[in-house]
Amino acid sequence: MRKATITGLGKYLPEKEITNKDLEEFVDTSDEWITKRTGIKTRRFAADDVTASDLGVKAAEEALEKAGIKADDLDLIITATITPDMMFPATACLIQDRIGASNAGAFDLEAGCSGFVYGITVASSFIESGLYDNVMVIGTEVLSKILNWEDRGTCVLFGDGAGAAVLQPTEKGGILASDLGSDGSGGDTLYQPAGGSLKPASHETVDNNEHYLYMEGTPVFKFAVKTMGSASLKVLKKAGLDKSDVDMLVPHQANTRIISSAAKKLKLSEDKVYVNLDKYGNTSAASVPIALAEAEEKGLINNGDTVVLVAFGAGLTWASAVMKWNDLK
Repeated sequence: MRKATITGLGKYLPEKEITNKDLEEFVDTSDEWITKRTGIKTRRFAADDVTASDLGVKAAEEALEKAGIKADDLDLIITATITPDMMFPATACLIQDRIGASNAGAFDLEAGCSGFVYGITVASSFIESGLYDNVMVIGTEVLSKILNWEDRGTCVLFGDGAGAAVLQPTEKGGILASDLGSDGSGGDTLYQPAGGSLKPASHETVDNNEHYLYMEGTPVFKFAVKTMGSASLKVLKKAGLDKSDVDMLVPHQANTRIISSAAKKLKLSEDKVYVNLDKYGNTSAASVPIALAEAEEKGLINNGDTVVLVAFGAGLTWASAVMKWNDLK
């Protein structure tokens, strides 16, 4: 049976860099506190007039170039985001139009920070079934636009960026297994209170700061520590592999302590875990594809390597995938 493999990766980070020292100017925090608690040193923020689709287009174009195909070769575009340009139409449709993917269907997928791994799982299913041959998955976020700068516990954590992957059929290697999970009982620990049908936008919701991201740090941290490692082990078991087979772990970039916990469960040394959290902060659905693209660019992932992707996010959700890496075109 044919599998799906990644044949092109792209990423895009806004130019504006915000350091922890910069945040000290208008947030009651310190570089020492942020670094010790999270591992983050800097993050990128998009300009006021830049949207999630703007970032997504840049990443998509690079991924197409790396894959050696044209936009009109795409059959489907899946965009994972919690910061869409608008509620509808889908940000994926806006990207589809701007890159000229005239033959592609397009839809958004919302699974929080797990979105990209959810997306490649959906994409690989389409490819394995034979329905589609060329699927693009994009993770793009402009989280800076929904941060409450009076909430010092969360506003220092996030950044903006986009990553994209082109998936195509392969008869050797590729995505061997994936695993998706959710626990909606924890949905109220990480969410945006207003803007949907529960609390439509009003003067009251704006005055109450209910259109910003809200997170209860302690329960989310405990959830992440519990699920990141277990999700990685579960997907390896589904693929018939052992943790000793892993050559590179590319985790969601949320917190160095969470990443270290996952690595410990897999008994991986630091050189087998890719981390760029210190440079970009938590970019939600864009986190994993940006990290994957960087790891590949640096030559840290090679043909035949076993690569594990794992993430957790709002929902609460978690997702993992394991692939046997094929060299990009």
